[in-house]
Amino acid sequence: MKESILSLSPSHWKDYELIDTGEFEKLERFGPYIISRPEPQAIWDKKLSEGEWKSMAHAHFAKQKNNPEKGEWHELKKMPHNWQISYQNPFGLEMKLNLALTSFKHIGLFPEQAVNWDYLSQTIPKLPIKAPKVLNLFAYTGAASVAARASGAEVTHLDSVKQVVTWSRHNMEASGLEGIRWVVDDAMKFIKREQRRGNIYQGIILDPPAYGRGPDGEKWVLEEQINEMLKVCASILDPDNHFLILNLYSLSFSSIIAANLIHSNFEKVEHAEHGELYLSDQSETKLPLGIFFRFRSH
Repeated sequence: MKESILSLSPSHWKDYELIDTGEFEKLERFGPYIISRPEPQAIWDKKLSEGEWKSMAHAHFAKQKNNPEKGEWHELKKMPHNWQISYQNPFGLEMKLNLALTSFKHIGLFPEQAVNWDYLSQTIPKLPIKAPKVLNLFAYTGAASVAARASGAEVTHLDSVKQVVTWSRHNMEASGLEGIRWVVDDAMKFIKREQRRGNIYQGIILDPPAYGRGPDGEKWVLEEQINEMLKVCASILDPDNHFLILNLYSLSFSSIIAANLIHSNFEKVEHAEHGELYLSDQSETKLPLGIFFRFRSH
């Protein structure tokens, strides 16, 4: 069966807007607040002037010279350190998500992932199981977990960092939901235990970083371990009623690599699509933000 190769971007989000990109930065609006922060993919010129950026932004993230991933936020206009935005889609999904300015330039949300929240809200109700079991690995602050739970799934949310699991719980509660199972663990260790126990999931979401550490210092290197992880995931995914979403952010990976990984580890890959996730700014410049592969049985 022919697979769709797509470029996907959110298109109906009132509380989020990518305003401008360029010169290794991006200017974004989250609810009423506008922030500027580093973006290594934005190697072109900005469309707006430096003065326009500064006049719009409530806060700017300045990188540390010796560590491009860490730095500090400089407040340019009065704004709270924590705030909340909403997400609604045409398929009945409604969520409230908590944001915060962190020392790692992140704010608790990857906006391009909204296309996968939409996919969850369309795919889960079509599975012929009352409460399909969904496993979200490397789940971060849990927007996908909340979307899956809101769509009727029984969700297991796993991350190695206790603080972001707590953040996820706040997102669940803010969205008026309950019942997500929270796990602080190393992803590989957990799925191997699930394999030994014979536990089966109807849905698996994988959002692995290029590099990471488990709660006990376990080392994660994407290129070295993703193939083994997918092999184990294939053994715990329901062979008849299922979906899987894989997101990859390593600059060295393409969606063709993702497709090869999936096809070498899963026997049944139907209704498959893969490609790039991106966001468009006001000038319609497309900012690529990762690749995806997803497939489903129904």
